[in-house]
Amino acid sequence: MISSFAYCLAVAQLGVAAAAASTKSCTAETFSSLDLPNIKVSSVDVTSKNVAWPSTSDLLNVYRVPKNGTVAVCQLTVNYTHPGWNDNVTTWISLPLDSWNGRFAGMGGGGYTTGELVHNSQAAFEGFAAASTDGGHGESATTESWALASEGNVNWPNLNDFSSVALDDAASLGKAAIKMFYGHPAKYSYWNGCSTGGRQGHMMAQRYPTQYDGILAGAPAINWDKFIPAEYWPQVMMKELDYYPSSCEMDALTQSAISACDELDGVKDGIISMEGLCHFDPLTVVGKTVNCTSPNGTIKISKKAAQIAAAIWAGAKASDGSALWYGLPYESPLTYLGGTNCMSLTDCESLPFTISSDWIKLFLQKNTSFDVSTIGYEEFDTLFRQSVNEYASAIGTRDPDLTRFKNAGGKMITWHGMKDQLIFFNGTEHYYRQVLEHDPKAHDFYRFFPAPGVEQCRGGPGWYPGESMKALMDWVEKGIAPETLKAIATPSATGDAQLPLRTAGLCPWPKVMTFVGGNPNKASSFVCK
Repeated sequence: MISSFAYCLAVAQLGVAAAAASTKSCTAETFSSLDLPNIKVSSVDVTSKNVAWPSTSDLLNVYRVPKNGTVAVCQLTVNYTHPGWNDNVTTWISLPLDSWNGRFAGMGGGGYTTGELVHNSQAAFEGFAAASTDGGHGESATTESWALASEGNVNWPNLNDFSSVALDDAASLGKAAIKMFYGHPAKYSYWNGCSTGGRQGHMMAQRYPTQYDGILAGAPAINWDKFIPAEYWPQVMMKELDYYPSSCEMDALTQSAISACDELDGVKDGIISMEGLCHFDPLTVVGKTVNCTSPNGTIKISKKAAQIAAAIWAGAKASDGSALWYGLPYESPLTYLGGTNCMSLTDCESLPFTISSDWIKLFLQKNTSFDVSTIGYEEFDTLFRQSVNEYASAIGTRDPDLTRFKNAGGKMITWHGMKDQLIFFNGTEHYYRQVLEHDPKAHDFYRFFPAPGVEQCRGGPGWYPGESMKALMDWVEKGIAPETLKAIATPSATGDAQLPLRTAGLCPWPKVMTFVGGNPNKASSFVCK
């Protein structure tokens, strides 16, 4: 979603070497013919540069272990338009000068950001030639700056660039530049992204199935037209109950749920691994006193806060009470979608998640001045259905028919943190079930791995699958399908430096990590059942 949707890429050392150096110089002349039939290139800026490991740790696709030093690359900045669209798209292509591993990587974005140049640097450190795109609206542009062509009118070219078109362009431009520079095409092409990047990966498999041999798509923001408005549901509940709880009160409800369901898997570790067996009723802790630090003081859990938590866990409802979309898992932090801004423990106001509120304001109401705080049950119902009707085909990204991707020999790995506080885990599970219903043998080319205790693309006490790209490459290049995904829960992820490392093998859905005894910090103590 936003840049905090980080840590979805973690590539281990690569085992296949390829031609290390280019056959041509890093000059504009080398790339003078770079073009595609559907675009008009306005400029191609070319420069040799040394790129350092990004200093910012809060970026999509950041590797788990930072690298030292710099890597020399030939850096291309391609500016172009789609004739008749009046758009201006930038694609960045990074070509390692002397350490290319023979592979190409398309790098995903986060939130409303289609991609960022800095993501290429992370791929270059692992030897990949890489490409990413701004989708026609810049790396750091506000959503309001590109969403509307005018008040009341969506900028459809920009939305289509963000949703799909610019992603296909970036792949084609990247591959063409590789051939121009190295004298031959990449041996393998991969996609890597999480959150919005995960949605983009699914879009490539669904709409452009021949572009990538392998796709790593973490915590995918698929079902965009449904889950984005559903993210506003907690704020609707607060308005209807006229109660805006502090983060302290909501965090206490989350911790109560974790305490009630933690040991369902046989291990007390602050993780709900068997979410489906958890049936915690928040009304049972109403009246419990909670000590708070910000703001300081104590507060008793209220009935209205419990009702809000129950509604978030249950998921968005229509005005007649029927289900619209899934809710958050019990262990997910509630204060991202159920956010408030508090002057004191009893004086709080609505603080919605901006990705969702911008979608409602700009793409549904098409009005930059619209006040989202006015939305109640009836209007929420209408807006949700409008979102599906107007945008499912453009950005829904939930076509379960992956036949063309399968026939092209593609392989895809998806993983999703079960503690995700922004993208509803059950939405990904729902999509994977649909894929299997369409093709019962989809497991042969597409596998989904739930990650207990992991938040949105990173964080939390759970097991982060840091070698997912290596597993994907083994599947694509060696035919070794991943039976589990190696994952580690680290002290930095748990926030407690005294805790030991915990290793595990994430299980492919529908199997579940099941504790069978022994040391709960070791992968050997769990099996997939």
